Amino acid sequence: MLQRSDSIIVNVVCSIMIPFIQIFGIYVVFFAHYGAGGGFQGGVILAVSIILQRLYLGREDSYQKFPSRTALTLAAGGMLAYVLAGLVPVLSGGAFLDYAYFPIPGLSGATLRYISVYVVEVFIAAGVFGTLVLMFDVIAGGGE
Repeated sequence: MLQRSDSIIVNVVCSIMIPFIQIFGIYVVFFAHYGAGGGFQGGVILAVSIILQRLYLGREDSYQKFPSRTALTLAAGGMLAYVLAGLVPVLSGGAFLDYAYFPIPGLSGATLRYISVYVVEVFIAAGVFGTLVLMFDVIAGGGE
């Protein structure tokens, strides 16, 4: 189903757009507290860049650049890390995902919450990114 595009215009435009989409996705993950965005939205944007690559490069080349195994690792690792990040405060005496109870030495109060939010957002982004790429791979024909 996935074949390389024969159009030079599609190839050039997509190869120029993909790095900008990825930079924007990373921006959305790390600077969500200043506006709309976060781990989920950033993960979706990053997944769109890989899906676009799959669509214009075709099966063989796109899976060499970003294998399905990498997507599976990101999906499973991101979700597992998110759950663990939620359980660590519980073990420290707080509630699930209570950022004030993250045991990061030398940090407390607002700084601790600020850093903890970043960590959790990165885990969410990795999980969403990997999951959406895997979903596309399965729908498009099973991946590698």
